[in-house]
Amino acid sequence: MDEFTIGILGVVALVLLVFLGVRVFIAAAAVGLAGLVAMIGWDSGAGMVGTIPHSKSVTYTLSVLPMFILIGFLAFHAGLTEKLFDAATKWLGWVPGGLAVATVMAATGFAAVSGASTATAAVFSRVAIPDMLKAGYDKRLAAGVVAAGGTLATLIPPSAILVIYAIIVEESVGMLLVAGFLPGIVSALVYMAMIVLMAKLNPSLGRPIRGFSWSQRWKSVPGTFPIIAVVLIIFSAMYFGWATPTEAGALGAFVVFALALVHGMRWRGLRDSLLESAKLTVMIFSIIWGVLIFVRFLGFAGLPEAFAKWVVSLDVPPIMIIICILLFYVVLGMFMDAIGMLLLTLPVIYPAVIALGYDPIWFGIIVVKMAEICLITPPIGLNCFVVNGVRPDIPLTTVFRGIFPFFAADVATVGLFLAFPQIILWVPQLMRS
Repeated sequence: MDEFTIGILGVVALVLLVFLGVRVFIAAAAVGLAGLVAMIGWDSGAGMVGTIPHSKSVTYTLSVLPMFILIGFLAFHAGLTEKLFDAATKWLGWVPGGLAVATVMAATGFAAVSGASTATAAVFSRVAIPDMLKAGYDKRLAAGVVAAGGTLATLIPPSAILVIYAIIVEESVGMLLVAGFLPGIVSALVYMAMIVLMAKLNPSLGRPIRGFSWSQRWKSVPGTFPIIAVVLIIFSAMYFGWATPTEAGALGAFVVFALALVHGMRWRGLRDSLLESAKLTVMIFSIIWGVLIFVRFLGFAGLPEAFAKWVVSLDVPPIMIIICILLFYVVLGMFMDAIGMLLLTLPVIYPAVIALGYDPIWFGIIVVKMAEICLITPPIGLNCFVVNGVRPDIPLTTVFRGIFPFFAADVATVGLFLAFPQIILWVPQLMRS
């Protein structure tokens, strides 16, 4: 049996294992090991697999992940999230669907210090949903806006998924993180515009929250300064080249830690922040290890090169190929988590996209936006499960029904990025100039 055929069988085996419920990192590592052993023998294959977790974990680039994750958990346990939501409510509550709009705004701010979409969804399930339900908001809107708002952490730096994309395709982490800022803001604005439109057409979904004086609004502003300071530090350090992404993340974590102490965070809060950061980091690293073993197997089988040649040879416009790839991600995202999906597909799809002449930064933001969509699409929709886990009084079916308008908004946003690539490329081009 030739190596290419072994590669095809390996891909089929991986898909079957994932559909059977085997965790992605276990399935990928097992198939990768079996494939390498079949192609180059036990000694060489097992020896190669044994070195990958260590050799890929000690890279300086990966150290940015735990820093970004720690920032988000420290901000939450320090109580900075509640102050952000309070300020957003007082300034934006007067618009139709005001509390939902405020949730998106606050989630955008928290995403800029979190980097983890599930953490953002979990935080605002505790912070925002009680206030929305108390104000008589529709449960579907309340749950949907929190699940969708959490996805903003995939684009707005510091984004863990953008870092993983950069590592897989060997692009600049700093350039990708900075490139995600404007598309993330655009995504948030599209969400907010959609909420206002829905609430105007059907006021029972969520009525405006009025009664805040200008004095109350201005008094709420200082509570947002810690989040704003960390965002400015991280973004400025990467944009102007003052620090590497890891150094910017470490500096941001230190600033949030200092602010958390000032705001009275206790030992229990610090302990929980460190433990939750460690758990999430280990989960992400486990997926990276397993999938990189599978990627090494694909390389030996020659699948990425063969797929790239086939795609380039197709007699169709390149944009049609991109649209087909994005539709493939929508389907795949119904059954896989975002990180595993990107790690498994990019080694094959990325060379083909670059061969078509597309910018790797642009494609990275588009792909991560698709991963963002997959976080809210049934039946996997991880953020929907997080909302239901934190708020078991809201049925999972209600959460999934609530995300459909946001799914439509995401599709419209992707169309915007396809039609106007400069939305993504403008800031990176400024950095290069």
